[in-house]
Amino acid sequence: MKLYNKTLKFYILKEFLLKIILLFVLSAIISFASYVQEDVWWKGETLLTFFDKHQISKNVYFDLSKTDKELCSEIYAGIPFQMMYNDKNKLEQALIPISEEMQIHIFKNLAGLYELDIIPIQYKEIKQNININITTSPYQDIVETTGNKALANEFILAFKKSVNFKRLQKNDIVSIVFKQKIREGRYFGTPEILGASVVMKRKTHYIFQNPDDKRYYNEDGKSLTSFLLKIPLRYKRISSRFTQKRWHPILKRYRAHLGVDFAAPTGRKIFATADGRVIHKGRKGGYGKTVMIRHSNGLKSLYGHLNSYSNIKVGSWIKQGTFIGRVGSTGRSTGPHLHFGLYKNGRAINPLKMISVTKTKLTGEKRKNFMKVANTLKKELNGDISTKNIPLKLENFELAYKL
Repeated sequence: MKLYNKTLKFYILKEFLLKIILLFVLSAIISFASYVQEDVWWKGETLLTFFDKHQISKNVYFDLSKTDKELCSEIYAGIPFQMMYNDKNKLEQALIPISEEMQIHIFKNLAGLYELDIIPIQYKEIKQNININITTSPYQDIVETTGNKALANEFILAFKKSVNFKRLQKNDIVSIVFKQKIREGRYFGTPEILGASVVMKRKTHYIFQNPDDKRYYNEDGKSLTSFLLKIPLRYKRISSRFTQKRWHPILKRYRAHLGVDFAAPTGRKIFATADGRVIHKGRKGGYGKTVMIRHSNGLKSLYGHLNSYSNIKVGSWIKQGTFIGRVGSTGRSTGPHLHFGLYKNGRAINPLKMISVTKTKLTGEKRKNFMKVANTLKKELNGDISTKNIPLKLENFELAYKL
């Protein structure tokens, strides 16, 4: 009995100690607990105002390189971003997309000081082939089938010059082959339509994306893009070209340059690349004095590092070739030049591939390569409906992941 009592006391004591240890461990975990919050970058917010809000030293920004300062100016209103806080509601990390490939990473280092880096965005890319019978309208039916408004918008824009959607009737058929990025369980970025068709009154209308210039053409290789862009100034040379994401072997980090830098003397005149409405005239982070113009076809142009502005006003409609400002070196710049950025549906694209776009027909080797791609896509679009992929329709989800 004494041995039993001693044994019982031992187990009781052991269980008590285990509970104490468990409580201690749980307390330690709770003390380091963190949570993730998602927000949307609001209009008028800048990285510096974000730093003020979270008590981050502005030197984190001022100590950045010229390129990284420019990239920090690429944050645009409406973009969802994520923040991780500790149990004291202090910011631990933040991920803020600046393009479809790169994002700003703000974090605390081992010394407890904030740092900023530009890192790649992790995503997966899917390819889908969908087929839809029209019941109301192409836009509404695509959204209803896929839940993807960006895909519906891109489809309408792609066929804008070749199909009158008002003539579509119930049970006409829409087919699309497209690529789409998926990030954190949701659609991310602008879908890339590789090919699409509309069957209307037993006639099939096709559009195909040319891999060479990312523009849309019909099945005969005729361009469906009539939008004309012109180089905005006389320049000496291109000092830096467009780069979406590139690994720097010396710096051991990713770099990006979301525009083209045209080296030119201070004071040289800059002109609007196309007709459009002025949506920004003022300083913009590392770009210094900046003008932004919204054009048709979902395009927007940016002119950075200006020395001075012309008398254009925000909200005014201006014609292609309108004088908008002069070359300078304001903002984060090492010499006089124009940073010229071009965006389609909010996505940075290479301006040099869009300059002097006219309604032309592909010829020679370019047409031959395009026709190979078009014929392959046509087979996919015309394939057996029963073998087509089930459209991916992503649902809302509760944010639950680690930064």
